[in-house]
Amino acid sequence: MIIAVDGPTASGKGTIARALAAHFGLPHLDTGLLYRAVGRQVFLDGGDPDDGGDALAATSFPDLLLHDPHLRSEETGGLASRVSVHPAVRQALFERQRVFATQAGGAVLDGRDIGTVIAPDADVKLFVTASVEARAERRWKEMRDAGIEVALSDIAADIRRRDERDSNRADAPLRVAEGAFVIDNSAMTREQATAAAIEAVEAARRT
Repeated sequence: MIIAVDGPTASGKGTIARALAAHFGLPHLDTGLLYRAVGRQVFLDGGDPDDGGDALAATSFPDLLLHDPHLRSEETGGLASRVSVHPAVRQALFERQRVFATQAGGAVLDGRDIGTVIAPDADVKLFVTASVEARAERRWKEMRDAGIEVALSDIAADIRRRDERDSNRADAPLRVAEGAFVIDNSAMTREQATAAAIEAVEAARRT
């Protein structure tokens, strides 16, 4: 069973995907981490994330980079959004994601183009979203708890910029896949959102 979980930044799709993987006993891939690694590698190389050549060169990042704690930073998230607009970068990472998705027994993948590009044949497609305000507040609380001081308004502005880039890029823009079950968790707790996702998968399996 292949489960595709898409959604904008800070929507909680990663949390839901990990919970689904644990519940159904499936391997999980956070595809956004691959793009974060590319963005981080561009930074380490001293390159320009808006330059297609620099971004493509960074797709050869070493696997060890996937364990770099800097990948989870807001700065690297912004770099990931910028390198992901380049079609050559997306193509370079496509096969890696496709192999994971089609492994024996199935898998759970989360990202922005799983149900539309990477695994359009997924057995279950979810689109996890929330308002900009809800996403910004959650991210702000996470950063505050981690001892990082940043203005809530700055986080909201960054999320809006990333939404704009992700939704309007020419190649594989962020959108709801055909047949996807949409979960708007703006007013949900983490537990409620996870329960809704599990129920959506169970319902799809019954049909």
